[in-house]
Amino acid sequence: MLRVVLDDVDRACSRFREDSEVSRLHWNAGRAVVVGPVLASTLAVALRAARLTDGLVDPTVGAAVRALGYDRDFGAIVDGPLMPQRVPGWHWVSLDLERGDVVLPRGVELDLGATAKAFAADRAARAIAAMLDCGVLVSLGGDVAVAGRVPEGGWRVAISDDHRTAVARPEAVVSVRRGGLATSSTTQRAWVRGGVAQHHIVDPRTGLAAEVVWRTVTVAAASCVDANTAATASIVLGREAPEWLAVRGLPARLVATSGEVVVVGGWPAERVRLVA
Repeated sequence: MLRVVLDDVDRACSRFREDSEVSRLHWNAGRAVVVGPVLASTLAVALRAARLTDGLVDPTVGAAVRALGYDRDFGAIVDGPLMPQRVPGWHWVSLDLERGDVVLPRGVELDLGATAKAFAADRAARAIAAMLDCGVLVSLGGDVAVAGRVPEGGWRVAISDDHRTAVARPEAVVSVRRGGLATSSTTQRAWVRGGVAQHHIVDPRTGLAAEVVWRTVTVAAASCVDANTAATASIVLGREAPEWLAVRGLPARLVATSGEVVVVGGWPAERVRLVA
């Protein structure tokens, strides 16, 4: 059941597939294109994230991400000149959910990576819990969604800068009973462009990779989409992120480039330490 959801989202949203619906939108820019329900829902989620964050998480960063070099699998990325691209802005995208069509202006490229994975986690968790009437946890590369019955003590999730060592050497362990938990990182998906280190989170205000203030940001919220939206926005905001999260009452754990841990919004207190 999980694979069915992931396949549906991949066919609808992947900019790495020539046969995806997103690719079809790019080929038909400037015209109304009827899209399937999965892409319509995913795009609605992305536009909502942009609206709630005042554009900090923006689905029209596609050209900017591609210009930074992330236009192929990581193993195939090669160094080259850095040519930043302006981010048009989410408000240029026209989505009509009643008609099921989208108008994407010419020159606007979508990248739904900031919300589509979290959307898939939420969608899969709900579907599986409803079908099997059981407790479900879905984890997709740092995006965690839970649904259905909760195990005694809640779902225990290990937190670490490096997911490969999180279970063996967790920096924190939290219990999740509902909603979602998401981690955004500037350390895992990284490469070099123009001789400068890059990562996959673009600041829509500049069209460049966001300034690296936080190595990772982990947020808990009512859904995995909301958690990932806030975590991504926090990477973009940099030093302003703790106050932004606190005002919204979102429990979060932020790890600075120095290794210092900052917790806000009711996240369980930790002994502040520097991690080498």
